[in-house]
Amino acid sequence: MTKARRSTFFFTGKGVLLTLHPQFRELVGKAKLSICDVSFRANGLHGREGEVPGVGFKDFATQAKNAEMLANVDRYLVF
Repeated sequence: MTKARRSTFFFTGKGVLLTLHPQFRELVGKAKLSICDVSFRANGLHGREGEVPGVGFKDFATQAKNAEMLANVDRYLVF
């Protein structure tokens, strides 16, 4: 029996704007959610971190976190 993997989503670039969409909360509990802190700030969202459901301070990460995630997955999909 294979161990089930939990999905991980990393939002970067303009994708960070999705974090404040009302349907974003539907992802909470279904996947590990991480957000590129640089992209979040660059898109004018600095100060709104607390408005993102299911995402804590440590979930605002760098592209290094994204690279780490890539090393641990079987498949990678970009939107």
